[in-house]
Amino acid sequence: MKEAGPAELGSLIDAVRQAVTLPARLYLVSRTSHLAEGWCDRLPALELAGGADSAALGVTVCEAGRALGVRVVWESPADVIPLPVGWEERSRPAPIAQADAGTALEVRHFDPYSVVLRLIARGDEPDYVAALQYVLHDWVDPVRLESLLSEFLPRMTSQTLAQDPAEFRRKFKGLRQLYLRSHQVYSPGGTRAGEAMSGA
Repeated sequence: MKEAGPAELGSLIDAVRQAVTLPARLYLVSRTSHLAEGWCDRLPALELAGGADSAALGVTVCEAGRALGVRVVWESPADVIPLPVGWEERSRPAPIAQADAGTALEVRHFDPYSVVLRLIARGDEPDYVAALQYVLHDWVDPVRLESLLSEFLPRMTSQTLAQDPAEFRRKFKGLRQLYLRSHQVYSPGGTRAGEAMSGA
């Protein structure tokens, strides 16, 4: 499988749009949103998700990925964590490969706050860097993100996330420290989150 760039993402969306006949919503998740917005150039895999009852859409997306020779990860943050209230309203239109109004497929960025909570829950180094990109590009406000914890943490269960709230808070603190470090070294809106992490 080859790495995916903007051209591959656009081709995949076009292929899915041609195959879909019923209204459907395709979400760009995590680094795939970064790719669509020009925050990075290439990805080892496209991370995508669908709305409710999206199993058929997932099959179509994965088939399109195979035809293009790019890896697709079909996973919604909702598969892993309890999504905070208002997540659908916080999703954002994705300008990449948008066709004329009236087509069956709508392409959006998954709610950045939900994605960051998912990334924190997994909590490896690349996830912190991906989460920090949302903050540095002003898609996620750290104060608002922290305010969501009071709703999010009590809903964590072994069915949604095999992690206790104290462990999640520890990981959240790690992201907060990384964010503060990045703002000591780089100007807001910068894209050098990886260097901030390497200086940890």
